[in-house]
Amino acid sequence: MPERTPYIAGNWKMFKTIAEARAFAKDFRPRAEGVEGVDVGLCVPFTALAATVEECDGSGIKVCAQNMHYEPEGAYTGEVSPPMLTELGVNGVVLGHSERRQYFGETDRALQDKVPAALAAGLEPILCVGESEEEREEGETERRLRHQVQEALEKVDAADLGKVVIAYEPIWAIGTGKVATSEQAQDAIAFIRALVGDRSKEAAEVVRVLYGGSMKPDNAAEILAQPDVDGGLVGGASLDPESFAAIVRAAVNAK
Repeated sequence: MPERTPYIAGNWKMFKTIAEARAFAKDFRPRAEGVEGVDVGLCVPFTALAATVEECDGSGIKVCAQNMHYEPEGAYTGEVSPPMLTELGVNGVVLGHSERRQYFGETDRALQDKVPAALAAGLEPILCVGESEEEREEGETERRLRHQVQEALEKVDAADLGKVVIAYEPIWAIGTGKVATSEQAQDAIAFIRALVGDRSKEAAEVVRVLYGGSMKPDNAAEILAQPDVDGGLVGGASLDPESFAAIVRAAVNAK
């Protein structure tokens, strides 16, 4: 089985000005530069992308956007296109985060176009999927995940499936203080991997599936030790350089 490099990505959401992003990168960079065997990324607001790319240049730290439009250009006021991101030197982009779905009407249909558009532009998509608390309580977790994964990846060629990063984010564990148990995370992520395997067994072996529900330094090691968990999409804990670095170290020790 191919070795999958763990990936720890910090999602800053709508936090940090340009000055704050520069300060974070300067503090965090020396903590991450010596790390081997783990990919590290920062998913930052649009306004701070250029500054973060500049501060992380040559460090190996990836810089990702938090959203994008699928068209290369057009009359889409307020949107940002794949070429605009690649021009900045951005490495990847978060797509379909639960907050984009909940507050801004992001649909699985839109993601059908966004995921292949990111790949075509040379950006690494981080596709977010996950169920609500109500869906989990009603035993609908697998149905929800199946719909999200199959819809979003429908237009991705089987040969490119392994280039997509998938983040499992149980919505009920985001910003609530609740955390999925390591067993819940493993079960859901193994199911997501199996869904990819329905399209391509080869892709299922190499696709990286992250956990994205309130990962912190004190729970990271247990979750990251699960066989199908390939890293984390970290929210609040990624806003502090030391706590984020602690999660990166946990990923190094987990594999």
